[in-house]
Amino acid sequence: MNIVVFEDDRIPRLHPAALGRPAFLLGCGSYRLWDVLERLERPVSVVVRPHLGPLVATDFPAVSQQAPPATEPALWINARAVPSAAAVGSLQSLVDAAAPAVVRHEGRVAAALVPAAAPRPAEPLDFGNVAGWLDGLGLPTADLELPLLDYAHDLIRYHQQILAANLEDRLRGGDYREIADGVFTADRAVLGDYCTVDHAGGPILLEANARIGPYCYLSGPAHIGVGARVIEHAAIKDGVALGHTTKVGGEIEATVVEPYTNKQHHGFLGHSYLGSWVNLGAGTANSDLKNTYGQVSMEYGGRRVATGMQFLGCIIGDYAKTAVNTSIFTGKTIGACTMVYGFVTTNVPSFVNYARLFGQVTEASVEVMAATQARMFARRNVGQRPCDVQLLRDMYELTRHERQLAVEPLSL
Repeated sequence: MNIVVFEDDRIPRLHPAALGRPAFLLGCGSYRLWDVLERLERPVSVVVRPHLGPLVATDFPAVSQQAPPATEPALWINARAVPSAAAVGSLQSLVDAAAPAVVRHEGRVAAALVPAAAPRPAEPLDFGNVAGWLDGLGLPTADLELPLLDYAHDLIRYHQQILAANLEDRLRGGDYREIADGVFTADRAVLGDYCTVDHAGGPILLEANARIGPYCYLSGPAHIGVGARVIEHAAIKDGVALGHTTKVGGEIEATVVEPYTNKQHHGFLGHSYLGSWVNLGAGTANSDLKNTYGQVSMEYGGRRVATGMQFLGCIIGDYAKTAVNTSIFTGKTIGACTMVYGFVTTNVPSFVNYARLFGQVTEASVEVMAATQARMFARRNVGQRPCDVQLLRDMYELTRHERQLAVEPLSL
């Protein structure tokens, strides 16, 4: 049986987090959906948005971007599925039963086991029509739970819900050594001197080569990725997951930080999601609680969405940067490849220089961003590939409409 992970037409709701990466590579609760799929030990095909095809082909050369033949059964999994330890069990039960079934979340197809010879649409299957095709097959409903990420802020919501259980799952399957009560380390991880830890909320895991500086405070659950560095006097609190090769300092709470991102200096970051290759300048801080203590609403594509969450910070896309002492208001999104200064009081489009405090929002050149990317990669001994540059160009075109709404009336 083959597995097909597919993006659907609701992926844009996950922007800017999912603008430059397939949804199955979004970090949530220290896992990505791809990590869950690998546990099923089956051949995997993917259906992604066209601009991500070259990136997937380069990073996953053995993975087909074509749907498997209709002559054999396949398990189709929505790329927006929350990557929890519980999801492994739900998906494995579908594989083991090997019976036609569909799993839904709030009316949307989360997964479907499609039998051999099921009718296929005349047009090729892509991210725009897969969900509708699966929905129309009339498969019996399986009594399983498989939540989906509906909006970008759901990354933060589910991250808080699943992190502790996911870390327990990692401990069951990994090679870790308990060096202090509730603190587990992989090979060559270092916990600095005079650190204080609190594991009442869940375990604290340090992956290989992770380093915690002296005088830090760690409150579980927390996941410190491979080669990540937490500098001295930092506070990692109540549900933080740091991707590999990150460097952080200051106070961080209930936040996902994707690989290669830096928040090295003091400043508060709470209930937020940061993409890859982000850099927060010294003193940058965000608000994650309204002065009224009410629930936070987010804005996506001009539409206001009630989150039902009292604590919610910011969502920052890949390659974004903040200047020193930047202040980000509650529930704001900052687009990819953007530089922000001063007070961030509104959502920020991708590929802009945002200095609204000074009356200026201007477009950032994609050529400058490509040159900046090359310099950033070189600092981490990462080679810049043609697919990386092309992805920047595609992201620039895909977000052009955002800048047309925001840049023109505010430029000087």
